[in-house]
Amino acid sequence: MDTIKNYLDNLFNGLPKTAKLQELKLNILSNMEEKYQELKQQGKTENEAIGIVISEFGNIDELISELGIQVDPQTKEQPVVTEEEVDKYINAKRRMGIQVGLGVMLCILSPIALILIGDLAKAGLILQGLSRDAVDLPGVIVLFLSLATAVGIFIYSGMSFAQYSHMEKGVSLPFGLEAKLRQDRTNFTPKFTLCIIVGVCMCILSPMGVIIADARGSEIGETYGTVLFLFIIAIAVFLFITSGTIWSSYDILLKIGDHAPKKPEDKVISAVSSIMWLLAAAIFLFCGFVYGMWYIAWIVFPVTGILYAMFTAAYSIFTEKNK
Repeated sequence: MDTIKNYLDNLFNGLPKTAKLQELKLNILSNMEEKYQELKQQGKTENEAIGIVISEFGNIDELISELGIQVDPQTKEQPVVTEEEVDKYINAKRRMGIQVGLGVMLCILSPIALILIGDLAKAGLILQGLSRDAVDLPGVIVLFLSLATAVGIFIYSGMSFAQYSHMEKGVSLPFGLEAKLRQDRTNFTPKFTLCIIVGVCMCILSPMGVIIADARGSEIGETYGTVLFLFIIAIAVFLFITSGTIWSSYDILLKIGDHAPKKPEDKVISAVSSIMWLLAAAIFLFCGFVYGMWYIAWIVFPVTGILYAMFTAAYSIFTEKNK
């Protein structure tokens, strides 16, 4: 019996340790053991039974091909991870999401003191009699302290997560763990969706304070509205980063979504996407700074989105026809 198991171990040794192949190996081992027991009951010796079982097994490559199992050469060297390693990785990813989210929040909120102190002093409510530079100094100090703290958080987060970086280069999941991760991802989906919905709604509603203050003609109201705008955007971005980081950890381990193995056409679409959106941003900034067309220049982004959708649809049809 050990001879059969060792034989199978050697056959599957050069193949990736994916869930499908692990399941296939267990099924083959079970069938070979049943055949071995039948031959023993028929009076065959141990060596005869083992020889017959192995000779009837056939070629492993032909069997994999017949079952339609795709073996990606890139996954052959991917290490098999344990459930404990996966749990530690997901927890580390969750901590990193919170840390990065806090750092980005600090970056977004860093100008608040400068805006608030400067506008209140301009209205004569605080720091009267001081020069403009003296009034701006506290706000500038708070701004740089906030940015320095954010950078420190980013560096600490990156160094803390470095020990788990190998998990993002591709790993093989043992049998049963992939199904558990898919269920965990499904359970997390409602929370992830809620965070995205709340964040998007907050972004849409964030300018309301500034709009209302502008309609009432209140300069101080505009200042408070701007501060409120930054607070709301910071919270929305925090929700996006923390929930998205956890979501991406499942996608990375399961190799799905944006982390699925790239097809050649995917690489072309990704390259075109990068170029199109960079050009759109350049056109938006050029029209805004050179011609002052901020009020209409934003239309370049929905137009780019439509053109991108048309390109991806046409390219997909073209590649399918030429397969």
